Amino acid sequence: MNNTHGTEPRAERYDLVIVGAGACGMVAALAATDAGKSVLLLEKLDTAGGNSTLSTGSLPGAGTRFQREAGIEDSPATMVRDLLRTSGPHEVEDLVTWMAESSAEMIEWLVDKHQVGLLLITDYKHVGHSVPRLHAPADRNGANLTADLLRACEANGVEILTRTPAVGLIEEDDAVRGVTVELQSGQSRQIHAGAVLLASNGFGNNKELLARWIPEMVDTPYFGAAGSTGEGISWAEQQGADLANVGAYQGYAVVATDAGDILSWTTVELGAIIVGPDGKRLGDESVGYSAFAETVASQASESFTIMDKRIYDYVARNEPRFVKIIDLGCVPQANGVHELAARIGCTEKDLARTLETSTDSASGSAADEFGRTDFGQGPLEAPYFVCRSRPGMFHTQGGVKVDHHARVIRSNGEPISGLYAGGGVAAGISGQTGADGYASGNGLSTAAGLGYLAGRHVGSL
Repeated sequence: MNNTHGTEPRAERYDLVIVGAGACGMVAALAATDAGKSVLLLEKLDTAGGNSTLSTGSLPGAGTRFQREAGIEDSPATMVRDLLRTSGPHEVEDLVTWMAESSAEMIEWLVDKHQVGLLLITDYKHVGHSVPRLHAPADRNGANLTADLLRACEANGVEILTRTPAVGLIEEDDAVRGVTVELQSGQSRQIHAGAVLLASNGFGNNKELLARWIPEMVDTPYFGAAGSTGEGISWAEQQGADLANVGAYQGYAVVATDAGDILSWTTVELGAIIVGPDGKRLGDESVGYSAFAETVASQASESFTIMDKRIYDYVARNEPRFVKIIDLGCVPQANGVHELAARIGCTEKDLARTLETSTDSASGSAADEFGRTDFGQGPLEAPYFVCRSRPGMFHTQGGVKVDHHARVIRSNGEPISGLYAGGGVAAGISGQTGADGYASGNGLSTAAGLGYLAGRHVGSL
């Protein structure tokens, strides 16, 4: 994903300058160039992608033709109900409707117009969704999504500059009219634009902003993209932007390596359970990888996910990232309870009791002590496989308020002329505070979704 378009902007002015080359920025660039607009895409890091590359590349879409072909009935209204049920009340509930109503159109446009490889995942339902509606690369790897988006941008003639950070906005006559950038040569340069889209992600890698808005997460390990330092939110706030849901974030309950490699949550969706160092379950795992991160963090510094061979084989066949942590030795086999207890470091008695009660719950012969009702493929069977992990933080879910065109708005609801936001810069749809309002795909939903709305609106001007 290296810059193939030179080291300096070709022009002094563009119809749209985009700060941040993740999914939000690249989708916006495609939508705007489809309408014949000139676009400059700026990325401060060496490569494009950001948090989108670290994701599973899953885009929620309600009422897509892919769902219809699979016999799945869905609608934007159903998606809205699902997401609000998961998130609870928050400060930008209208945004949920805008994302749902444009989701099918956006996904079909990406596949049909720009050959982005997205397939409907029908094997299981994801956290927060009542029907299968996540569309993702075949191997559930966000790096393949961003690679497809980058290829499409280059084919569309989008000018892309990496290692070229924006360092501030240009304001003229109470409107945003461009950005100041720091070129690879070290020189600063002003680039004027008809509109600026802030798509530079959230503030998960900024301790000062975390201390201001999510102080409980300041000392939690951060595993998201390095570029999530929050300057886009700060610039918009300086322009008078209203903020919302700034205390919300996405955690991940099972980070398998110090480098941030995650254990696929598909394991849990297929029936795995998670225990603490004492061999006892920590709660209802089906609440999701983000909400369960808080559950783990409140009780233990690490946890152990227990699965069986059916789950292990399925995920290994379908998700190369799982194969990676297998190859790193992170998912060893245990032929029975005695060996499994030794792997965890707990007593065999406590672990045997945990497996017995979870088997009763998964088979339906007894109510689950934590209220879990979905155990995927049913009770676990020996041999077992276990992965030691710890909880971490991946990206923030709060930011600036936007309207239905992704224009940044002030507290009075008026848009700031020339300024758009999406992805982690914009307020998300995962609740007002904490990590338990996050449904699978929420981050990419607002990243790609707001990029699509912004690019289309600029294209219509």
